[in-house]
Amino acid sequence: MARSSQSSKAAKPGSGGKRRGGWLKEHFDDPYVQRSWQEGYRSRASYKLLEIDKRDALFKPGMTVVDLGAAPGGWSQIAAERVGEDGCVVASDILDMDAIPQVTFIQGDFTEEEVLEAILTGLDKRKVDLVISDMAPNMSGMAAIDQPHAMHLCELALDLAHQVLSPGGSFLTKVFQGEGFDDYLKTLRRDFDKVMTRKPQASRDRSKEVYLLAKGFRGWAS
Repeated sequence: MARSSQSSKAAKPGSGGKRRGGWLKEHFDDPYVQRSWQEGYRSRASYKLLEIDKRDALFKPGMTVVDLGAAPGGWSQIAAERVGEDGCVVASDILDMDAIPQVTFIQGDFTEEEVLEAILTGLDKRKVDLVISDMAPNMSGMAAIDQPHAMHLCELALDLAHQVLSPGGSFLTKVFQGEGFDDYLKTLRRDFDKVMTRKPQASRDRSKEVYLLAKGFRGWAS
């Protein structure tokens, strides 16, 4: 499954409404949110990917990229810009996403055979150079629930990467530090030549999210 949709609930009087009001103020005052409006990006998450790309040279012209949990499209925008007209970006999410030039969007659960086949069709037999995933579950605020859900999404993204990445390819995924993180990191180190942890400045300080970048996919022989 791709990123879970966040249910929209009206703020109610009392502490819940105050918390939501505080979150909205923080969100709209966020400099990365304001930059995204000014620069035409669909989400503040675009700046996380831009920072990682600047540091680690994720993208090259002509690359083939799969973007999981793509809605609303902030990462797909960056990927399409970077790979250019000769590249290929296939994006997928359970949520709908407005069209982006040079991005093929597949709506649905990529763990389902029909959706996976649609992704493979969109790739048109091209070898995948990079799989990126910014997926996250709806957060309940209870670590015992949220952390297993988050790690499950990471495992699903890695499983898809195993299926489509060409040898030597790269994988970038959002991970939340906590139970299951160390085992997941060990798996990446087994399957890739090099694994790095990144915490972009655009990630909020209080967030436990980090990004794991794995380069040099060893293929099924690993």
